[in-house]
Amino acid sequence: MDILVQNGGPKKRKITFFRILEKNLLMMMNTNHLFIKFGSFLASIMFVKAMYEQYLPHRWRNSISSILYRYMYQFLSSFSPYHHITFEEFTGERFNRSEAFTIIETYLSEKTSEKARRLKGNFVKDGKDLVLGLADNEEVFDEYEGVKVWWKCRRSVSRSQTINIYPGSNDRRNFQLTFHGRNRDLITKSYMAYIIEEGKAITIRKRQRKLFTNVKEQKGATSGRWTLWSHVEFKHPATFDTLGMAESKKNYIMNDLVRFSNAKDYYAKIGKPWKRGYLLYGPPGTGKSTMIVAIANLLEYDIYDLELTMVADNTQLRRLLIETSNKSIIVIEDIDCSLDLTGQRSSMKEEKAKTNEDEKDEVKKVLKDRVQGENKKSQVTLSGLLNMIDGIWSAVGEERLIIFTTNHIEKLDQALIRRGRMDVHIELSYCCFESFKVLANNYLDVKTHRLFETIKGFLEETKMNPADVAENLMPKSLELDVDDCLENLVEALKKAKMDDQ
Repeated sequence: MDILVQNGGPKKRKITFFRILEKNLLMMMNTNHLFIKFGSFLASIMFVKAMYEQYLPHRWRNSISSILYRYMYQFLSSFSPYHHITFEEFTGERFNRSEAFTIIETYLSEKTSEKARRLKGNFVKDGKDLVLGLADNEEVFDEYEGVKVWWKCRRSVSRSQTINIYPGSNDRRNFQLTFHGRNRDLITKSYMAYIIEEGKAITIRKRQRKLFTNVKEQKGATSGRWTLWSHVEFKHPATFDTLGMAESKKNYIMNDLVRFSNAKDYYAKIGKPWKRGYLLYGPPGTGKSTMIVAIANLLEYDIYDLELTMVADNTQLRRLLIETSNKSIIVIEDIDCSLDLTGQRSSMKEEKAKTNEDEKDEVKKVLKDRVQGENKKSQVTLSGLLNMIDGIWSAVGEERLIIFTTNHIEKLDQALIRRGRMDVHIELSYCCFESFKVLANNYLDVKTHRLFETIKGFLEETKMNPADVAENLMPKSLELDVDDCLENLVEALKKAKMDDQ
């Protein structure tokens, strides 16, 4: 049986039906042959896999798998334009957490958590807010100077046969940074420096500030190491807005503090440690302690309240200094009463001048016994304290304020309070009319009143500290109104004026 096929012209080509059938049968045979070969290949793979799992030791399987994965990854990576940097959670000793990992974790929780779909939340022990972090194997992107990068939080569990005595010690977490190779210099230099700076700033901003006091050496409950400081949460509400002080003086102090907190590069340029000393002096009740709290709240610093009588010697004083953190205030209140650091040298000279050569040995012995008796509980010396403030040890740490308070500035050794050690001297004196207006606004919510002129006249004629003025302004019961409180203050001022006379 023949079939004639017309192909667009007069020319005809004869194709037999058997030839077409033969061609189709050959194609079908070739297709079946391919399926047979593919099935045989799969069967071979399954057989090799079964033998691999049945007879190859487990430790060899891990090694072979890791080798295959490594070489396959290297082969594929050679064609990729992207580079990777990995930051492990633990480096060196297994349970010393990497500072770089912690900083990156803090940065990502603040900057990129809103871009992630899967998050994990936690309350950090020393923090005041909920901290959101990337869930395991979650990836987010970040952008810096127009360059896009990717961060991924990865967790893997080691199958090591080594017995670990700590739960979860086989977990390995890391952050992987991925970026295009053409941006390598920008990422490794500029971007990473930006990450470190921002991460530290976020940590400080979110931390719960603390009030420290020195104690006898004891073992920390959480850290397990010996410490000389104990602390409580610092939540005092005092600010410069509520401080009873002339507005011009407040602005001067606040500007100086803010300028200091932003002067890291300047202190490095002039070659001085990044620290500043403040001496607060004045009669009792004039707000010296409240001023310290206002400074701490303005700069968001921790406070270390150093009690010198609890310090054994100069060595322990240095150790206390070493254990203080950056962005902190080291406070010694009533320093003229803490230890006999004031007139020791001058009194010794006077007594020596009164003795003759035959009595020198005896006087030296008396003076030595006297000093030892006075400093029986503490062997801290003036030179040791000066070295902490302005010596070599003062360069330990940075961005610190050292504040002394005293009711009697004339009793202090001039070497202790000279400029360069106590850079700023602030006198907190009796209440003036401008200070009174701040207190009246704080306590009574009034800015003007018919009794203000009367009070102004009394404040100019008598001495009353801000603490006493505030006490008279505070309502003693719910029935007292503004007039009653101001009249109580007028009566108190009258009485103080009569006592002064």
